[in-house]
Amino acid sequence: MEIKNIQVMRGPNYWSNYRQKLIVMKLDLGKYEELPTNKIPKFYERMMKALPSLHEHRCSEGKAGGFCERMQQGTWLGHVIEHVALEFQVLAGMDCGYGRTRSTGEPGVYKVVFSYWSEEAGIYAGKAAVAFVEAISEKRPFDVKQTIQTLKEIWEDEMPGPSTQTILDEAVRRNIPVTRLDDHSLYMLGYGRNQQVFRATVMGTTNNLAVESVACKWFTKNLLDKAGISVPKGVAVSDKKELERAIEEVSFPWVIKPIDGNHGRGITANIRNKEVALKAANQAWKTSDKIIIEEYVEGADYRFLVINYKLIAVAKRTPACVWGDGQLTIRELIAKENAHPNRGSGHEKVLTKIKIDYHTKALLKDAGLSLDDIPPLGKEVMLKKTANLSTGGTSTDVTDSVHPFNVFLAERIARLFQLDVCGIDIMAKDVADPIQKGNGAVIEVNAGPGFRMHTHPSVGTPREVAKPLMDMLFPDHSNGRIPIVAITGTNGKTTTTRLVAHMAQHAGKNVGYTTTEGVYINGHTIAEGDCSGPKSAGMILSDPIVDFAVLECARGGILRSGLAFDECDVSIVTNVTEDHLGIDDIHTLEDYAQVKEVVARSTSDQGYAVLNADDDRVYDMRYAVSSKIILFSLDQESERIRRHCNDGGMAVFVQDGHFVVQTGETVIRILAVNHAPITLGGKAEFMIANVLPSIAAGIVSGFSIEVIRTALTSFIPSTELTPGRVNLFEFPHCQLMLDYAHNVSGFEAIKGFVGKIEAASRICVIGATGDRRDGDIRNLGKYAASIFDEIIIRHDTDGRGRTNEEMTELIMQGILSVKPEPRVEVISDEAAAIEFAVTNAPQEAFIFVCADHVKHSIELVRKLQDKLLYSMSKVS
Repeated sequence: MEIKNIQVMRGPNYWSNYRQKLIVMKLDLGKYEELPTNKIPKFYERMMKALPSLHEHRCSEGKAGGFCERMQQGTWLGHVIEHVALEFQVLAGMDCGYGRTRSTGEPGVYKVVFSYWSEEAGIYAGKAAVAFVEAISEKRPFDVKQTIQTLKEIWEDEMPGPSTQTILDEAVRRNIPVTRLDDHSLYMLGYGRNQQVFRATVMGTTNNLAVESVACKWFTKNLLDKAGISVPKGVAVSDKKELERAIEEVSFPWVIKPIDGNHGRGITANIRNKEVALKAANQAWKTSDKIIIEEYVEGADYRFLVINYKLIAVAKRTPACVWGDGQLTIRELIAKENAHPNRGSGHEKVLTKIKIDYHTKALLKDAGLSLDDIPPLGKEVMLKKTANLSTGGTSTDVTDSVHPFNVFLAERIARLFQLDVCGIDIMAKDVADPIQKGNGAVIEVNAGPGFRMHTHPSVGTPREVAKPLMDMLFPDHSNGRIPIVAITGTNGKTTTTRLVAHMAQHAGKNVGYTTTEGVYINGHTIAEGDCSGPKSAGMILSDPIVDFAVLECARGGILRSGLAFDECDVSIVTNVTEDHLGIDDIHTLEDYAQVKEVVARSTSDQGYAVLNADDDRVYDMRYAVSSKIILFSLDQESERIRRHCNDGGMAVFVQDGHFVVQTGETVIRILAVNHAPITLGGKAEFMIANVLPSIAAGIVSGFSIEVIRTALTSFIPSTELTPGRVNLFEFPHCQLMLDYAHNVSGFEAIKGFVGKIEAASRICVIGATGDRRDGDIRNLGKYAASIFDEIIIRHDTDGRGRTNEEMTELIMQGILSVKPEPRVEVISDEAAAIEFAVTNAPQEAFIFVCADHVKHSIELVRKLQDKLLYSMSKVS
């Protein structure tokens, strides 16, 4: 078997709008196309012996064991690989359950689709599943255990920590979009201007100076002391001489800790003699050049969590310990405790496994114990001096018993440091009593505090700490979103995108938009090239300037990795006509329509899908969406429009030479069609078709009628506003139009427009895209011959797998099918072809140039204009 390619879906996609994280693996089964599972001897038995948990897979049978029945009856190995890839991930701790396997239309080649949590793990699982199924088929050994272990390691490295996951879960609950910005714990919540970023529990709103300040424990201690807050007496030391002096200043017992440590690293508590102090100091110096010696405060270890300067939760923390049973050694008791399902490595689970380290051994030695001793039944054996959860400690929620003074104290401390999210460590006998000098002290103030002890206490009430955090980041029930208008279709996408963006700018929005020519923010070009995919859309959605996004969504990006957003407010589908068929396993117009339908299906329930009522495939998308629907049509007598409006729906169409919007029985005139420059005096019907959905988007985006009118009258077809779309250039003896028309429907639209133009001769400079089907390329030649008197064939700079000779031959076949004796020139170079057309054109000629790369083509025409003007000036 051969994996031909692997694609990673990250948003709404061809396979599913709801299940956005999918691996799509194109797999050639090779000889196994003729060998389903029931034709491979003992395949089922070997499979179930190696991976017995597959019995739980329901498959299409809808019951446990359903997939096993399919294997026994006979199913293709692509289907088996789908299930194995899912099960590998499940066994590694990732709950993945969605899968599909579909033929590509090519014999023996399938798309194996399955869900993932980690991209790296998903890809690994897919490759491992292929290797595993091959091994089972060929009676070869395969190390399933090692595969699962590798997947676990990948997941543990990538998975969010428990605090981060708590925040993400709350964001999802509030329908706030989540974007991961790096391979660790940096996330963006929301889009554009309304976004908030965070890493772990440090928010983008968190004061950086405050984070730096509390990182220095010595500074923290001094600031608290100056504020009259009880802190333990202490000194900072850098070497052993200073340590000796500290013995004279600070009475035992001590705590020794790094001046800038965290998570309990390098801390030793309850030090009662010089010998232990020296060892503890050496441990602390491994973490920091400077350490703090301070008095050990008797009492329990409490963590106060303050969010947005309000006390949210308090946990009593207990250092890691085990209880004797009279049978097991301390080492065995630790292993037993670590085997508890709630304990995992690092922050993997709600509790952390207890590590046997220097501190554990030293503590046991001080107690006269060793790891191999058997403590009596009921005896508590302390394993750590610090109560951090990261060292194996546990927590008890005590929020409801905190004295009002201590609530005030914690909130005051947060304001002293201007730290909007902080954890305050306090040693006290009981938080039910006011914490003042003599009965407790503030030990530390922490930025980025862990939430685990509060959300999953070992004892007590779990606290929903992410709720007040999200209220702080997104007040007034905001979901952090900005308006998104997403536009797709075969033709007209770019012009419609630009026109909607133009309207939004006139409405005072900070607009970011993407097209096949580039990425733009407030009229500034941010990037150039084909930017109609998810990467470019992500650029707009992550920009803090943008408060209104208009995104062109082309076929390639949707198939490659899905959409960049989870949902949009307005979707527009302009049309679905033949283009790109035979590419990326999209063979029919029905397949192609399903690709475009992804954008319509992504419309939010409260949003609007704007659909072309004149296009059957687009019109049928109304059954696939859960949003409200707006129809548009060039036919004012459209029965579909009439029925829709009779049902109270909204439609945009042309009536008596005007753009009108009808909702139910109410009709509003927007503008005379010939007053919108983009329609070229009403002659360019294909441009009228682009204006209609743009008006719809403007209306439901809340733009006033006056703003829409102003935008329409100021949207002038030009190389600045509509590059590559009906760009007209005047020469002394002829007129030239440059357009990106590159498919049959595009040429049909051009035919209607050119037929309305008076010209002595109609000339075309034509090229075709090499990755299209033979018939598509022939049809371009056919349409060109039916429209133009003379044709000049030029070639794209990238033949996409075809030679210039092949392209010429196919175009000529189309031309000859219409005109047996055509006037044709073949000039490969675009610049030379355009110059030939202009210099040889008769008076009053009209030249149509089918652009290759729009920006370059425009530059060629402008240079030719300058060249001819210069020549004329020399002659005069």
